[in-house]
Amino acid sequence: MEVSWEQSVTASINAIYLLFSAYLVFVMQLGFAMLCAGSVRAKNAMNIMLTNVVDAVVGSISYYLFGFAFAFGDGSNANPFIGTSFFALKSIPNSSYDYSYFLYQWAFAIAVAGITSGSIAERTQFSAYLVFSFFLTGFVYPIVAHWVWSSSGWLSPNSSELLFGSGAIDFAGSGVVHLVGAIAGLWGALIEGPRVGRFDAFGNPVPMRGHNATLVVLGTFLLWFGWFGFNPGSFDKILVAYPNTSDQGNWTGVGRTAVTTTLAGSTAGIITLFGRRLLVGHWDALDVCNGVLGGFVAITSGCSVVEPWAAIVCGFFAAWILIGLNILARKLQFDDPLEAAQLHGGCGVWGLIFTGLFAKEEFVIQAYNSGETGVSRPYGLLLGGGWGLIGSQVIEVLAIVGWVSLTMGPLFYALRKLGLLRISLDEEIAGLDISSHGGYAYAHHPGENQPHSYANYMRLREQDGLEQ
Repeated sequence: MEVSWEQSVTASINAIYLLFSAYLVFVMQLGFAMLCAGSVRAKNAMNIMLTNVVDAVVGSISYYLFGFAFAFGDGSNANPFIGTSFFALKSIPNSSYDYSYFLYQWAFAIAVAGITSGSIAERTQFSAYLVFSFFLTGFVYPIVAHWVWSSSGWLSPNSSELLFGSGAIDFAGSGVVHLVGAIAGLWGALIEGPRVGRFDAFGNPVPMRGHNATLVVLGTFLLWFGWFGFNPGSFDKILVAYPNTSDQGNWTGVGRTAVTTTLAGSTAGIITLFGRRLLVGHWDALDVCNGVLGGFVAITSGCSVVEPWAAIVCGFFAAWILIGLNILARKLQFDDPLEAAQLHGGCGVWGLIFTGLFAKEEFVIQAYNSGETGVSRPYGLLLGGGWGLIGSQVIEVLAIVGWVSLTMGPLFYALRKLGLLRISLDEEIAGLDISSHGGYAYAHHPGENQPHSYANYMRLREQDGLEQ
């Protein structure tokens, strides 16, 4: 059947929109790298930046070979749990997916491993990053993506058999992306234990602040920029007109989603600014940056289905949840250098629950039924939408926590038993840059009594061995 020029132009514009969104999401990798580098000590800066590169390159191969197929493979053997086709992009493009869609989903997949890397920074063997990044990107994350984002997934709001008549709304991945990465990082950090010197003999936390606030702020703004591809880009197509309207379509939803994203992050940043001022007595730039990101994580689930005023509510509570979880983590002697488990986990869970409370029916129909008239769907509980949606959101939280715990927990435990997870005490004290990567990220390392080259480091180790 011949395609009209109007259809060709529409398809081309939609493809360009999705590709541009993919490029924005990929920029978030640079944001993660800068944020991570600034949040660790100078002696580990090269290591954490390299792990971000590894997350991208290893994740690319893993997602190409297996991940996309597990997430979106459909056809005659489609089932609610896992995809079964499109391995190594076989039969792509087709009527459902093309290369631009794969690239967009790939950019999401490699972001998950970046979250986990932050939780176990400054004490993990480099080989462990290679293993968990491949497994997380190629298997663990794609299964969850299939549940929620594939039309055959058991949690999908586009499924023919909707859970509780609703399905779970996780539009851009508060659960699918952020909670998955956070739970994986939580298990990694728990199994490894805290960094040397993070807590004193009495269990009191010892400050180990990142070495470069400039990189943290730069990374935060890069992530903010990339989130405009992460959330609005999840519409996939921008040229979709809503029926019985002359001026509304997906382009309306895209603009609204960008606004809700901005308001949630900004509100969380402001609340964190004043909240931490009350708690610690000074204005902390690094805490504010994490607060902003916590607001973004929380709004990611419901960004397309809530009013702008609700996004402010979302950001307000996200900030206090992050502050509270960080206090709890210190009391429990849980060490996460980037607060990734608290930020992406706590705010991710809140984002899913928030959507179940505040989603507006009109916007739900626009996002999932292209504004079709005569359609009724469950929506936010506090807006009178019943229990169907909030119930589905809770089930998604429980399913993700259970699945990631059952897969990533044993993996990290096995790596520890094999001696492949944590570096030695001497290597950790010297720093991963000098012990694993041949030198520091900076020409002049400020640390006293530290080796300034890999050769010096090896000589010191030999001397220690002789003295013992």
